[in-house]
Amino acid sequence: MKATKVFEAKDHRWWILYDQEESRVIDSNVYVMESKGQSLLLDPGGFEIFPQVFAALVEAVRPGSIQAAFVSHQDPDIASSLPLWHACNAQMQWHIPALWEGFIRHYGALEAPLQKIPDAGGNILIGGRRLEFIPAHYLHSSANFHVYDPEAKVLFTGDVGAALLPPGHGAWVDRHDPDGKSFAAHIEKARYFHQRWMPSNRAKNDWIERVSKLEIDYLCPQHGAIYSGPQVKRFLDWFAALPVGSALTSEEA
Repeated sequence: MKATKVFEAKDHRWWILYDQEESRVIDSNVYVMESKGQSLLLDPGGFEIFPQVFAALVEAVRPGSIQAAFVSHQDPDIASSLPLWHACNAQMQWHIPALWEGFIRHYGALEAPLQKIPDAGGNILIGGRRLEFIPAHYLHSSANFHVYDPEAKVLFTGDVGAALLPPGHGAWVDRHDPDGKSFAAHIEKARYFHQRWMPSNRAKNDWIERVSKLEIDYLCPQHGAIYSGPQVKRFLDWFAALPVGSALTSEEA
């Protein structure tokens, strides 16, 4: 895996750890927010890719700087590495959707300090900077959150925006794309994921209304490439027009 900066301003940074080498499990991104020597891991990944994630992480931040981890929902590609991180630092705080506490503990580390996020969301301070937990329920999990950094204008969106890309993909959807051609090519790799994994058009529309009020320079999904600049609005407009829950309307169903 590789470590690349998403955002930097003085003592405030976001990193993406991406392009995993294990092809037998779904490719996942891990993000790190660093502020004043303290760090937050976002969706720290599955058990199988922990060595790759850790090796990339040490290229970006000191492992000892990690104060906490955020878990957007219960899937194994999100957090089945929890017992390995807990073995490294038993004091690390895990911020998880309250609904999934009893499920996430099935990954191990029964004594890990899990901080439950209520359905309405909340916030966290890392290195003096406030990050917001934005509700994204049913996209695709029934209890699900995204993370917004109002200073960096970064929105971590978990599975929203995800694209299933081949090995060796870049970290970004082309940021110099005035006519939208590279976006159009990229988004075809996201279409099926969103139509099949996202079950609710009502939930989708609620989320779009909520995040459209935010200033977003970087929309960062857990799979695939980052949308930035004009690509953020292109993605939101595309998602707004996309009918989801395809298994409920297909001929097979």
